[in-house]
Amino acid sequence: QVHLVESGGGSVQSGGSLRLSCAASGYSDRSVSMGWFRQAPGNEREGVAVIDTDGFTSYADSVKGRFTISQDNAKNTLNLQMNSLEPEDTAIYCCALDWWSRARIATITHDYWGQGTQVTVSS
Repeated sequence: QVHLVESGGGSVQSGGSLRLSCAASGYSDRSVSMGWFRQAPGNEREGVAVIDTDGFTSYADSVKGRFTISQDNAKNTLNLQMNSLEPEDTAIYCCALDWWSRARIATITHDYWGQGTQVTVSS
């Protein structure tokens, strides 16, 4: 059973940074892609970043150059470093797993996801 638990959300001022982490389990014998998506009230889900089984990363245009996705395979942890945060980045951020091992930001299907962590950016 896949289990994803996010941590690291919080409140920051515009221009600040946050680092999100996701503890992942239940898929250790499979090659998968992992990613982050976000959802703000009244908005559709937006894919933010993806890392595939080979470490290839892809990002939404809205976060490119500001966010960095990474993973620690030894610890089964997925991270999202968020810099230069803007009020428009305010949302619940969820980590997700895609059974396709070479997903990209435009193709990822969020087959499993966690409960999410709130990120709030004030101006």
